[in-house]
Amino acid sequence: MKLSVAIADTHALPSAFVVWRGIENSIAKAAEYGYQGIELALKSADEVNAPLLAAWLQKKNMEVSCISTGQVYADLGLYFTHPDAAARETVVTVFEGLIRLAADFGSLINVGRTRGFIAQGQTTAEAEQLFLDTATRVCEMADKRGVTIILEPVNRYEINFINNLDEGARLIQKSGISTMGLMPDVFHMNIEDDKIGESLVRNAQWIRYIHLADSNRQAPGWGHIDFDEVFAALLQTGFNGWASIEILPEPDPDLAASQAARYILPRMADFNKSIEQGY
Repeated sequence: MKLSVAIADTHALPSAFVVWRGIENSIAKAAEYGYQGIELALKSADEVNAPLLAAWLQKKNMEVSCISTGQVYADLGLYFTHPDAAARETVVTVFEGLIRLAADFGSLINVGRTRGFIAQGQTTAEAEQLFLDTATRVCEMADKRGVTIILEPVNRYEINFINNLDEGARLIQKSGISTMGLMPDVFHMNIEDDKIGESLVRNAQWIRYIHLADSNRQAPGWGHIDFDEVFAALLQTGFNGWASIEILPEPDPDLAASQAARYILPRMADFNKSIEQGY
């Protein structure tokens, strides 16, 4: 398993859930703190100069773990279940650009709140169908470029659609899209899933990536989530992908990032040792 940290460019909305801003500087800081990669929070592929990004990553021996799309929803107001067909067409176009970028950087694209919600006057079945129609188109484009779309369940206080891993897995199964995966976030799981460890094990076949944050959305170790339980469950499932730190940058970004790295990296080292030994 490798550890990354969520970052964005300087113009991302203040509400973006990232630790650092400014891509080049964030890559350098992440490497300094012991992270192996960065998760890019983007609203469009145009935000990134691909040759410069590749050079910055190579210089620090870093990788892009994933491209996250919360800003597509928060900044552009676009989402898969939008009732307007033109808006749904626009979100597909935005994802087409992100897929081209992800083909060279990380090969994973997160769909969090961008999956949309059940609007007033809209039934759950109607929202599901709009999601499935849009997700099918996006996943077909992604599959052609070797990119995987990963669905992140988000708690009920932020959105009213796909709140826990069981719901996400059910919808993926219903879609018949074999290339779509799940991206659990233990902050949301602490609110919505019955038991974090058991839910991770139960939905293991879909998990492709994981977000780590504590119960208060601060750095791991500053809340009450049992991360030993999290890593034990992931070990049981044989998961060996990326974990990313997506936390509030409090009390300041550097302190938050350093706490997360100090707390998680030793556990990750033990996890990787167990994987190597076949446990």
